[in-house]
Amino acid sequence: MDVRLVIKQRLEELGLEQRDLAAAARVTESYISQLLTQKKAPPAVGRTGLYERMNSFLKLPKGRLSAIVVAQRREELKQKLSDQPSALFKEVRQLVMRKCKAEKRSAVCDIFEKQAFGELERLVTQKLLDVAKKIVRAESKNEAWLSAAAKRRDCSSEKMCAAIPEFLATDVFNISPDHCHEFLDPMIESWDIDLKTLAMEIVLNRRLAPIEFIKFHFAEVSSDQPQEQTGLRAFLRIPAMSAGITEAESRILESLKFVDTRPNELFYYRTLQNLRDPLHFTEVIPAPVKLLRNSGKADRQVQLDSRKRAIHRWSKHKPASPIKK
Repeated sequence: MDVRLVIKQRLEELGLEQRDLAAAARVTESYISQLLTQKKAPPAVGRTGLYERMNSFLKLPKGRLSAIVVAQRREELKQKLSDQPSALFKEVRQLVMRKCKAEKRSAVCDIFEKQAFGELERLVTQKLLDVAKKIVRAESKNEAWLSAAAKRRDCSSEKMCAAIPEFLATDVFNISPDHCHEFLDPMIESWDIDLKTLAMEIVLNRRLAPIEFIKFHFAEVSSDQPQEQTGLRAFLRIPAMSAGITEAESRILESLKFVDTRPNELFYYRTLQNLRDPLHFTEVIPAPVKLLRNSGKADRQVQLDSRKRAIHRWSKHKPASPIKK
């Protein structure tokens, strides 16, 4: 079932027109017209209250339009996954290539031309779309931003605001020339890609974006999943071997990593004994504590004794007094 046909049929039954529905749904009449003539794809459910407002206005059972859209988009997605991906609109590809750094443009264009809508073209277009959506989603309630974006598009803020839900609902398979003209073109200054690592850098329009550029890196990393330690589990199940093991000792045994070998329970038993043997570890001797002098009785006695010894040493080595005649 097509949601467009349901809406058209309901408008006829109630004797209403598209402009009435547009006013109730708080969008432009042009948007409703393009939606019902299949020039625009129905937006995704949950991103906007559009379907709830239309559902109420058309006096349909609660959630009827949303349920139809969910089923319709599910079938469309199945069809797209079963078919070969089709090429983007000519205008969309032209925009993507025009924004590419000049020194990479020729090499990227050659790759794009080899396939109708290949992996690299999908990757680049998806990243540009993701970045633009993120900005629009963050700034959609900002009146100053809406005014600046509308000025660049040469339209009113209301019309710009009405176009946002559809843009946020689109995907890389349905992006249209209008989306490029309204959002991607003014927001994206340029993009560059390393064809070996697929690392991307997207330069943004500072008048419409809070940051100057975004970088994406794709790197191969090793798996951090823990290895299966069958020997450790067997060791822990034998009370004679693992008796009295502490939580700290258990964590140390679990942290041991092996590449090509799998130790048995005897290895873990011997490792535990090594951990417990004080001969295998250097004893940490605390540094001597320097006592601070105070005015206590014991301290005064030490000072007095020290002075007596100093006087005694001096008296033994003092020079003899001259004899008076």
